[in-house]
Amino acid sequence: MLDQNLSVSIKYLVCQLFIRIKVKKTIMELADRAIGLLLSVISLSIFTYYTFWVVILPFVDSDHFVHKYFLPQEYAILIPVYAGVSLICFLSVFIGYVMLKSKKKKA
Repeated sequence: MLDQNLSVSIKYLVCQLFIRIKVKKTIMELADRAIGLLLSVISLSIFTYYTFWVVILPFVDSDHFVHKYFLPQEYAILIPVYAGVSLICFLSVFIGYVMLKSKKKKA
């Protein structure tokens, strides 16, 4: 009788644990999907804005109202160059930090 009750309670605990893991995994999957969707929308918006700014806007008259929503054309080159240099600097510092940290572990 005691073994049977213990067996039933162990099965119950295993089922409850499995359900909690499944629910937690499902919530995390939904959060990952939401973040992925948000990043996709932001990337698509930036791409569309930049493409319109660089490709289409030069062919629009300079006195048209749409020009007030965009920066001057010089920034179309300066902003990506600055972002690229910043990214390369950040990656260089990060890789250097990781290399120094791995040398300390070996020594």
